[in-house]
Amino acid sequence: MRKPAIFAVLLAATLVLAACGGSETGPGAKAVTLTLNWYPYGEHAPFYFGVKQGIFAKHGIDLKIQAGQGSGKTVQAAAANQTDFGWADTSALAAAVEQGVAVKSVGVFLQTTPASVQFFQEKNIGKPQDLKGLKVATTAGDALTKTFPAFLKQNGMAETDVQIQNIDPAGKMAAVISGRADVLLGFASDQGPTIQEKAGKPVSYLRFSEFGLNYYSNGLITSGGTLGKDPDLVKRMVAATAESWTAAEKDPQAAVDTMKGASQQLPSPAVLVEQFKTTVTLLHTDATKTSGPGVNTAADWKSTIETFLRTGVITKAQEPGAYWEESVAPRG
Repeated sequence: MRKPAIFAVLLAATLVLAACGGSETGPGAKAVTLTLNWYPYGEHAPFYFGVKQGIFAKHGIDLKIQAGQGSGKTVQAAAANQTDFGWADTSALAAAVEQGVAVKSVGVFLQTTPASVQFFQEKNIGKPQDLKGLKVATTAGDALTKTFPAFLKQNGMAETDVQIQNIDPAGKMAAVISGRADVLLGFASDQGPTIQEKAGKPVSYLRFSEFGLNYYSNGLITSGGTLGKDPDLVKRMVAATAESWTAAEKDPQAAVDTMKGASQQLPSPAVLVEQFKTTVTLLHTDATKTSGPGVNTAADWKSTIETFLRTGVITKAQEPGAYWEESVAPRG
């Protein structure tokens, strides 16, 4: 056989393999992208575990996990079909929906918000009013830029009572460690353990949920277009995600071990375990404590919507169905 003919045969074989999704996930697996809310940290372990354990492959999904740059940007990327699915905070989702962005939640997993103000214990900060006059490090585009003003309002304060410093994610932690900022805004399941390890000093928190502001937090989202065009894919992605979280919850160490090499910014193994164990405490409300991960209720959605309305995250409340696609969400 002449070389051109040989090349044609090889090319045809390559195209067939590509159409099948590659050998790792088996014939028919669909390439799917998931954009996180941030750089990978312990909270995201179930996705890596699900890939490693073949859970996503079992559901016909060849999952590619991508770092995010804040929930707001992840929501916009999902709505624009720049990613098939996103992992984002519900406050960012609700604000986007109010602006007419075609995106929906298909299951909130963190049902108690990990949003918090973080600082070294030596600062002796015990209540929101202690933040007056302090320098607050935050990052434009993340979920807390929406909810921190609500947290202040809930506790009788205004944004003008603090000094906001917009800093990139890595710089935010460095600013607190060096003393250039007094506190930072972040998830209690994210930055705090890393700062504590790097500085060798205990970190404390003002958790939003403990000062009158609790709401649905991170969950799986997708665009209205994807829901309309491929509801079967959405159902399979939701099922695989719920199954992966259930499996990871049973073996946290094994779950975080699968994150090795996920990112240059990845925290240490010890911090990853602490982050994920904290995350597991946030998975349910009283209404879902006997249910699996990602199971939501209309009543909890209404409570979250009312909280967002009361605190100014949104200006008009809609029914849960405007934000949440119950038909594809986890059940039971």
